[in-house]
Amino acid sequence: MPGQNLTRDEARQRASLVQTASYEVALDLTTGPSTFLSRSTVRFTATEGASTFIDLIAPTVREVVLNGRGLDPADVVADSRIRLDGLAAENELVVVADCAYMNTGEGLHRFVDPVDDEIYLYSQFEVADSRRVFAVFEQPDLKATFTFTVTAPAHWTVVSNGPAVGQPVRIEGGVNRNGGTDHGIAVWQFETTPRISSYITAVVAGPYHGEHRELTSIDGRTIPLGVYCRASLAEHLDTDNIVDITRAGFAFYEKTFGTPYPFAKYDQLFVPEFNAGAMENAGCVTFVETYVFRSKVPDATVERRAVTILHELAHMWFGDLVTMQWWDDLWLNESFAEFQSTRATATVTPWTSAWTTFSSLEKSWAYRQDQLPSTHPIAADIRDLEDVEVNFDGITYAKGASVLRQLVAWVGEEEFDAGVRAYFAKHAYGNTRLRDLLSELEVTSGRDLSAWSRLWLEQAGVTLVRPAIEVDDDGVITSFEVLQEVPDTHPVQRPHRLAVGGYDLDPSGRLVRTTRIELDVDGPSTPVPELVGTHRPDLLLVNDDDLAYAKTRLDPVSLAFATDHLAAFDASLPRTLVWAAAWDATRDGEPPARAYVELVLGNIAHETDSSVVLVLLRQLTTALDLYVAPEHRDATAAAAADRLLELARAAAAGSDLQLQLVKAFAARAVTEPQLSLVTDLLDGRLHLPGLSVDTDLRWELLSSLVTGGRAGEPDIAAQLAADPTATGQRAAAAARSAVPTAEAKETAWASVVDRDDLPNAVQAATIAGFGRVHDVDLLVPFVDRYFEAIEEVWRTRTNEIAQTIVFGLYPVELVGHAHVDLLARTDAWLGAHPDAAPALRRIVSENRDGVRRALAAQEADRRS
Repeated sequence: MPGQNLTRDEARQRASLVQTASYEVALDLTTGPSTFLSRSTVRFTATEGASTFIDLIAPTVREVVLNGRGLDPADVVADSRIRLDGLAAENELVVVADCAYMNTGEGLHRFVDPVDDEIYLYSQFEVADSRRVFAVFEQPDLKATFTFTVTAPAHWTVVSNGPAVGQPVRIEGGVNRNGGTDHGIAVWQFETTPRISSYITAVVAGPYHGEHRELTSIDGRTIPLGVYCRASLAEHLDTDNIVDITRAGFAFYEKTFGTPYPFAKYDQLFVPEFNAGAMENAGCVTFVETYVFRSKVPDATVERRAVTILHELAHMWFGDLVTMQWWDDLWLNESFAEFQSTRATATVTPWTSAWTTFSSLEKSWAYRQDQLPSTHPIAADIRDLEDVEVNFDGITYAKGASVLRQLVAWVGEEEFDAGVRAYFAKHAYGNTRLRDLLSELEVTSGRDLSAWSRLWLEQAGVTLVRPAIEVDDDGVITSFEVLQEVPDTHPVQRPHRLAVGGYDLDPSGRLVRTTRIELDVDGPSTPVPELVGTHRPDLLLVNDDDLAYAKTRLDPVSLAFATDHLAAFDASLPRTLVWAAAWDATRDGEPPARAYVELVLGNIAHETDSSVVLVLLRQLTTALDLYVAPEHRDATAAAAADRLLELARAAAAGSDLQLQLVKAFAARAVTEPQLSLVTDLLDGRLHLPGLSVDTDLRWELLSSLVTGGRAGEPDIAAQLAADPTATGQRAAAAARSAVPTAEAKETAWASVVDRDDLPNAVQAATIAGFGRVHDVDLLVPFVDRYFEAIEEVWRTRTNEIAQTIVFGLYPVELVGHAHVDLLARTDAWLGAHPDAAPALRRIVSENRDGVRRALAAQEADRRS
């Protein structure tokens, strides 16, 4: 197998030959700025006489010793593998290599803080990047114990999965060659871990600032808690809030799961240039450091941090204690962590409306993903590592969590929790398949889940439910049915446990629920006889409380009433369900996109949930940029920006809504008067009561002016001089690539596509700025270049970087352009490259589907 891939069949074959016992990994992080020394001692049993391979990606392999016998690296090392022949029943393998630091957020990432020139390292191993740091059987079912020893500059902090054994031992006469100031060298030794998978091991090292607390587990152990960030961010680290959420999560999960926390300590580290939100390394969780808030952020972001903290904590059980056997069951990790973290957030944190956030943010992601041509079952068919790399998606996370909520409603919450407790008790520190979990749930619930699993977990697609209502002249319901429509591509009728809710205006003008009927819906039509003979409510929701995973529509009477009375709901979740139905219909090209724009701008000021506001503003952007017909776009977009500023002026002083609306206005400002107002906000001539134009908001306002041609390099350089931090560098990169000239776009393109030296975070910022234009003609010259470049990008870049480029540079901004047929150009590439990497073809086909959908929405808008 060439390159760095690994197939499921190869993993199964290797697991049939090998059982791992332990790893001793010694890393020397003082050998230079490009590479570090790695020494792996691996002990494992094997079928005597068998041959297999161990994984390692390293520039230089110095030594390979198998059972005392030296092997020639030139003979046994190829691609990402070391061949092992003639295995004994009991084996010891020693591999010494020079491994490379990465700037892609994979393997061992190296970052230099521009504030103080200090070096910070962190590991990121999921899916298969522990092999960039030590020799390893890189598959989740070959669990082992791990003992790490790390040599590093003496003034650093080093953190791993287990607690450190005593204090670091200083080495006399050691020389630090890693490019930083020489403070001497020390060695850290860490306790041996329980049996875990290699992808959740971790090493984080650098002069991190740490703060420490502790808690008591249900089994009486004292669990040390650590919270870390870079020294230059220490003043912004709100440890007490982070620890409060963590403690609440510990108590909730230990009680719910009936299993004590399975590791010796729990550290949470906020690290630079992280690709994802967080990673569930056992006892050593890493987070993107934008969760250390140096400026005011929307409440939605603070809530998202809380959910992320609880998501990663849930992984200590789902994923770390019990791990999927192969990546087919990645959902057993992610869906459960997503479901349980939302459940915990709603139960034990101030964000009691977390299910509203889930509905607005996560479920909309799931519905979008499930309608792409690349949709797949929750329990996916993962043939190799490239498949799983692109499967961290809305199906694996959000649809899976949605379906679990449906399962809980179907089998009962107590029965569900009892099954989960039995699952942990039986499979602790082991690996499982889907059937292992379902078996325990069947015992506790008394239900056969085979049919449910086939329909919900093993088949793709989302159905649509809508009400069919007949009413007599007196407003009495004479017939009520819930209709279920299946898509042509995945025509699967599924059973749903859902609620039908009826809402009426009360004398005070509040829209309150007056009727709720919970029932099982199955097949094309399900009667609801309980509603027959009752007076029709003002508004009816067929998925009230959002129990079901299904797209919904309102009947015409309910839709008209809801549009006029969105602000009257006395609860956030039903209002969110109305928003979702309206947006889904707009995406499907049913009502004109301009009607959705009017709905948002007419009602967003009454929205009380910060996360819903955030989502609505994102959807507003999509509608304006992609779904409004091109001939109506300029006028509609300019009017929308004016309205956003008007709403911001009217919002409560210092409110979350005010902040989000100002940011949205700045991002949408396009006319000269609008850009002049952005200038006035930045310079302080326009002051909105309660609005603080802090560092991050200054960058957003400046980027607006740069995009509009009202500011340029001198302004960017001046702001960067005032904010020479890593965040400032990323903001400057985005602003420079947003300069509306052909030269600036060419420079940005070359820095991303033609070169590969940009760190991952700076590259992502550059890509974001590249696509930010008022005149889309600036992007036309890059259409053919995109399709000419992507195969080489996929071949030569790491997976994270390749995905960022292929997704981010796709010229979606040109949908509907008079002189660019983007759909035809995409089809031409797909037709000409049938043998391109499947994961690359998947991304291009997903981009194509976005174009198809946008063209249909534009046509619907044009007809209005």
